[in-house]
This record gives sequence, structure tokens and C-alpha cells, in this order.
Amino acid sequence: MIAWYTTNAVVLQATMTTLLLALSIQLPLRMGVFSFAGVGCFGIGGYTAAILYAKFDVDTWTAVALGTLLAGLLCYLLGLIIHKLSGLYLGMATVAFTLIIAVVATNGGSLTGGASGIFGALGGITNLHVFLLLALVIVGLAISEYGRFGRRIDTVREDPELASALGINVARYRKLVFLASGLIGGLAGAVTTLLRSTITPAEINFHMVVMALTVIIIGGSSSWLGALIGAIVITWLPTVLGFVADWEAIIYGFLVALAAIFLPSGVLGLAKNLIHRWRTRRGTAPDAATTPGGEPGAPEPERSLASTQGGTL
Repeated sequence: MIAWYTTNAVVLQATMTTLLLALSIQLPLRMGVFSFAGVGCFGIGGYTAAILYAKFDVDTWTAVALGTLLAGLLCYLLGLIIHKLSGLYLGMATVAFTLIIAVVATNGGSLTGGASGIFGALGGITNLHVFLLLALVIVGLAISEYGRFGRRIDTVREDPELASALGINVARYRKLVFLASGLIGGLAGAVTTLLRSTITPAEINFHMVVMALTVIIIGGSSSWLGALIGAIVITWLPTVLGFVADWEAIIYGFLVALAAIFLPSGVLGLAKNLIHRWRTRRGTAPDAATTPGGEPGAPEPERSLASTQGGTL
């Protein structure tokens, strides 16, 4: 076991940091907010932590905390400006925010290291530290998926007008999700930078946006578990495909494309479907006659409301 961990420590590290970044995208998507601002906050948190640690001799965890808080604050301010946008317009606005962060970093002179970035910012962070931080984030997100708060999030995503009619402050929820996304993205950037000792503007680009979105597409956006599945696939698949040498990128892209086409709900959605079918056959789930449309094995749709007959959220 120890030998396996030593051999795969770098891949495990990449899995955890990729998952943190993906969670900063998954949370807004779960609320119906098409935001990629978490990637820009990754850059804010990373650069802030690196500058404080390498240039001002701030200790590791203070640098991480300040980088995380600054990223969350700036993302919240962004949300105050653009929270009324939706769909493609919101997505493009947050992509533009990410690219602006990269431009600022490139033109930041000696403070940000310019196009070369910052090197040598190796903080006292280990894989265990990253795992514990990741566990705390996942616990918080898992709690948010259940109970009254989870039902409110589902309602805001599926029917904002109905949510408003039920007394839910949709605008406030959208603003708060920017704050949460920024904090998670900033934490991912700060931890990753001080763990790997370097950050450059090239890391904060559209490729990062695509990578984070691919993780969510493959795993599924309905839960943090989907992001975990996607992060594992994205980081470990290239290792598994290493034997195909020059064909690795082509096969990797082909498999991702197939997942996007044939698994619209991600691997997590497929797993839920299979579990529901299995339970239906064992008689522990509603049969086809009770499911909408009477489709054999069709899973029961997620409910946005606590009750459609006078229930409370």
C-alpha cells in the first residue's frame, strides 16, 4: 500500500486539486447558475498565496486563508454585477472574468512575475492537508444537498419564478453561490500553488475552464459525487492510456466525447439509473406504471419542492 501511494502520490495530488476546482463549478451549476468564475478565483487564490508567501514571508496557512478570502470576495462582487444574467451570457461573462485575471497576472510586472509567473513558493502543505481540506468542503456541499436548504436550491434551479412566488429570495441565493464558488476556487488555487511551488498566467486560461467543465460533464452536475467521479476519470485516464503512446490524446478525446453524448447525466446519472432499475425489478421501487410516461425502469424525477400541495421549503 505504501509503495502504491509513493508511486501514485502525484496523481493523487492532481485528483484532489482537480476535484476542488471542479467543485467550484459544480456548485453554481447545481443551482442553475452557468458560472466558470471559479477558474478565475483559482488564479486569484493561487497568485495571492504565492505573492504573500514568496515575497512577503507570510506563513503558509495565513497565505492560503487570505488568498481564499480575497478570491471569495472578488467573486461575490462579480456576482453582484452579473447575477441577473443567465445561460450563455452569464457563462461568457464569467469566462471573460477568468481571462481578465490571466491578463492582469501577465502584466503584473515583478509582483506577479509577468508571463513567467512565480516560482519557488513551496509552502508546508502535504497531500494529507489537501485531503482534509477537501473533506471539509465535501461535507459542506453534501449537507447542502439535503433538507430544506437542498430543496430550495433545487427549486431555484428548476423554476426561479416559482421559487420567488414561494418566498425564496432567488437573487440572494445566486449572489451567495458566487461567494461559495469563489471561496472553493480560491482555496483550490492557493493550495495547488503552495503545493507545487509555482503558478503562471498560462494556467488560468480557457483550457482550465474546459477541463473543469469536462470533469462535471463526465461525472454529473447533480452532486459533489459526480465531480469526484469526473476528477478521477480525468486525472487517471491519461495514466491508464499511457501504453498507447502517440494515440493517447486522440483516444482520450474520443472517450470524453462519447461520455458527453451518451451520458448526458454523467456517470453518476447512469449509476442512479441502473440502481433504480435494479430496485424496480426487486420490487423495492415504484414500477413502470407509477412512473411518469410509464417507461419501464424510468427513474422517479427529482422533486424541487418539499411538497406541491402546501408543503414548506
